[in-house]
Amino acid sequence: MTSSFLILHGWQNHRPEGHWQHWLAASLTDLGHDVAYPQLPDADTPELDAWLAEFERHLTAPAPSGTPASGRPRRHIVIAHSLATVAWLHAVARGLPGLDTVDRTLLVSPVTTATDYPEIAGFALPPLPGLTLPSPTRIVAGAGDPYCPEGAQAAYGDPLGVTAEVLPDAGHLTPDDGYGPWPSVLAWCLDGETRLTAR
Repeated sequence: MTSSFLILHGWQNHRPEGHWQHWLAASLTDLGHDVAYPQLPDADTPELDAWLAEFERHLTAPAPSGTPASGRPRRHIVIAHSLATVAWLHAVARGLPGLDTVDRTLLVSPVTTATDYPEIAGFALPPLPGLTLPSPTRIVAGAGDPYCPEGAQAAYGDPLGVTAEVLPDAGHLTPDDGYGPWPSVLAWCLDGETRLTAR
């Protein structure tokens, strides 16, 4: 069964055209793939439960009629950036319905500073040691990301048992860091064995 792609944005993100996620959604769509790139509720002042409800809605939606999987939950490849990585791990910790439809996951620029901002203080990280990831998961982050000062390996990779891929001079992997088109993330979407590299 062909997987659908679910692309999840971060805080204060209104899906600008210059962002690599916007480019990725358009590129995958142009290649004929099924892509969901939803505007998550209240991106400037988000509520964790509202974001999780949106995740669940997409993960449990049946495949369209007329397709081989019509009426059954479709398979998913998830690409989450920034605050959505934290929300995704809350989904895992809670056993959100639909996680069993996920074939693989990419967590990009995971953050540890959410509690420093009143607007997103409800997105504190869940306990990570012992958390069982429901699908093969990759972590990629920029060296020196100000929103994860501990470093992605120490904060996420070590407790989750995943080796983080750290890209030089990539910051938080935003358009301000030069991440509009990002060919290697498109390559990873098409082949999960692809190594993530800088733009």
